[in-house]
Amino acid sequence: MPNLAAIILTRNESKHIQACIETVRFADQIVVFDSGSTDDTQSLAESAGATVMTNAFDNYAQQRNDALNATDADWILFVDADERITTDLAEEIQKTITQPRHDGYWIPRHNYIFGKLTRHTGWYPDYQMRLLKRGAAQYDPERHVHELVILAHGEAGHLKNPIVHYNYDSVQQFHEKQQRYVQYDAKILNEEGIRPKVYTPYLQPFRHFKWRYFDLRGYKDGVHGLRLSVLMAWYEHRKYTILRKMQQ
Repeated sequence: MPNLAAIILTRNESKHIQACIETVRFADQIVVFDSGSTDDTQSLAESAGATVMTNAFDNYAQQRNDALNATDADWILFVDADERITTDLAEEIQKTITQPRHDGYWIPRHNYIFGKLTRHTGWYPDYQMRLLKRGAAQYDPERHVHELVILAHGEAGHLKNPIVHYNYDSVQQFHEKQQRYVQYDAKILNEEGIRPKVYTPYLQPFRHFKWRYFDLRGYKDGVHGLRLSVLMAWYEHRKYTILRKMQQ
């Protein structure tokens, strides 16, 4: 059977690391690839039986590419510390790598946001390419956030069983991460030469709300879906406001 390494990227993940490790016991090797935690993430990971490696962080694409080169396993499963691999998904992964048809596989995610499973509003199926054949896949070094996998041969396949993702515990945590994303996204738009109209920071949020709440059926998530649609529309406003300021 091909060798499989589960790699968990971490920085200050003491809250999640041991529970995450428990769900990837089926892998032949468990690597915690840490970018300088100041809490007890590393010691907890070692006590749970994982191999801990420390690597300086520049951006997510660089970190994942370095992790790919840190093991000689045939296959790599990337898992975030706040994610869990179910028994059904573990069995599907093991079966897939024994008779692979692709060099990489998309895996859907079940996102728990503010403690609620979010089945619509753009958070499902939320495919992530996390199962990769080492030597046939790398991350685009130009995509520092929202990483993009480049496969050597052909298209990626799709698995059926989802990763469980405990995404955001609070609105404050959600806000902090989205603020970082809009700064990065505005920078990318600016580099691409996108020049918003005067009305864009005001019109685009309405379009975004419609897209999430109606087109992506956020209304099926109830009040939770409404709140997420409003929040994401607000960050669209922030993104284009930042972009306009960059260009003034």
